[in-house]
Amino acid sequence: MEKYEHLIGGFTGGITSTIACHPLDLLRIRYSANDGSCQRPQYRNYWHAAQSIVQSRGYKGLYQGLAPNLIGSAVSWGLYFQFYHVIKSFCCERTISTGAESVDNVLLGMVTGVGILIFTNPIWVAKTRLCLQYENERTKYRGLLNCISTVSRDEGIAALYKGFTPGLIGTLHGAIQFMLYNRFKDNRLKHLGLPADHTLGSVDCLVYSALSKVISTTITFPYQVQRTRLQDHHAKYNGICDLISKTYRMEGLRGFYKGLLMGNLRQLPNVIVTYVTYENVRYFVRHFSQ
Repeated sequence: MEKYEHLIGGFTGGITSTIACHPLDLLRIRYSANDGSCQRPQYRNYWHAAQSIVQSRGYKGLYQGLAPNLIGSAVSWGLYFQFYHVIKSFCCERTISTGAESVDNVLLGMVTGVGILIFTNPIWVAKTRLCLQYENERTKYRGLLNCISTVSRDEGIAALYKGFTPGLIGTLHGAIQFMLYNRFKDNRLKHLGLPADHTLGSVDCLVYSALSKVISTTITFPYQVQRTRLQDHHAKYNGICDLISKTYRMEGLRGFYKGLLMGNLRQLPNVIVTYVTYENVRYFVRHFSQ
């Protein structure tokens, strides 16, 4: 079981953080998708948005799209941690390297992310569309499977891969985050004179996971806006170039950062819960296997 400690830790962390932070993710998606058109609800602020959703659909409305988010996050995090370390071990055994550890970590993270995205992109399309079923319109999708089947039937299989290109750019986000976290972690363990496989304390884990996430989210946030808008069933774009052109023309540079505040507010507790759970579950699995 010990060889699956990264898979089990990542999977458990993904589930825990997604349940805790989904309402924040819902608000981030709605702000990122809002291009100012009259067909969408116009919110004065995040609190007003949350109030409007609760008044219309109750507190369960804040959990629209939870199922695909739960499945996608758990699978992505579980596979990411496991694949990352498998690929890293493979490269180390065969001395495959660029000569720069930071570059190696980024490339490893991107390769891992691309492989996972191929399997999970349809889940993210369903998540986006379920989150963007507004209170003032008829319900189009009844759940994850219904959404995927409806999209593939009405728009074709290719529609399940809308947002794939910015998603590829998004693998850089995960790579930067994971690289920074590992660098912070390694430096901390060296400073304390502890072995590289030692488990970080919860405080260190909180600080380094939060810091790595804020940096990576801020750098790459425009890709999240682009992916959300391409996957949105309310808007039609002729590819990513058309989307970028229209966003800049109608909203300026600010349009590429809509939802950034909520993105960071969401990501912070999300990644903290994920990494703390990941480190502690790994510790439990390792000692349980001995």
